[in-house]
Amino acid sequence: MEAVAAIFGLLFLLFVAAGVFVTVKAVKAAKRGVDRGMAQARRTVEDTTLRARQFTQPGVAGELAQLRLSLRTSMRATQDVLHAGAADDASLKEALGLFERLSAHGHELDDELKRLEREPAKAGVAARLPELRERLERITHSAESLRWAARDRARQFADDDLASLGEQIDMEAGALRHWAKEPLEDRLKTPEEGASGTAASAASGGSPAAPAGWGPAEDETPAITARDARTQPAYPWQKAPRTERTT
Repeated sequence: MEAVAAIFGLLFLLFVAAGVFVTVKAVKAAKRGVDRGMAQARRTVEDTTLRARQFTQPGVAGELAQLRLSLRTSMRATQDVLHAGAADDASLKEALGLFERLSAHGHELDDELKRLEREPAKAGVAARLPELRERLERITHSAESLRWAARDRARQFADDDLASLGEQIDMEAGALRHWAKEPLEDRLKTPEEGASGTAASAASGGSPAAPAGWGPAEDETPAITARDARTQPAYPWQKAPRTERTT
């Protein structure tokens, strides 16, 4: 009894541990989902604010908002293309590693632009705008290079697959059209052509084979026998048949 109680106690502990593990995993997954939703909402709010500043605040503030918006848009587009392509193409993993290194420079520039938005000395910020714009162009150019290379690679794979598929379809279509012509022509003959073929066969001396059976055909023509001279009709110009004498 003690052994049975120990076994049941062990099973109970295992079930409890499994329940705790599943609960923790579910909580972590829900937390990650909430974090992603909050991050997406935060990005949407920031992008909307930057667009509003770009059009409503002229001068340095509007220029900074435009630089941040261009940086965020380019980096996000490249990230989406690379992550979507890496699921099907393992060669893009190296490109993802390069993009992660480029993202570090992008985040650094975005943080610096964000700090300059709160800088009261606008003259000093305006003096640094050419340098900031050059850094932005270098980062966005690299991001665009990765993005368009990934798109060209995906399009090339799609073109190659389409060309291979077209060749296979052409081969299959040719195989489907490769049928025997003579039996098909015989099946496609009209009744008039069939009757004319039968007549031609009869004229050439051939006769169609009779179907197999176990008795004489009803419309079978009797064989031609020699005429009996005694039953032949007599004509004036004919001689009388000779009769044999009996002794």
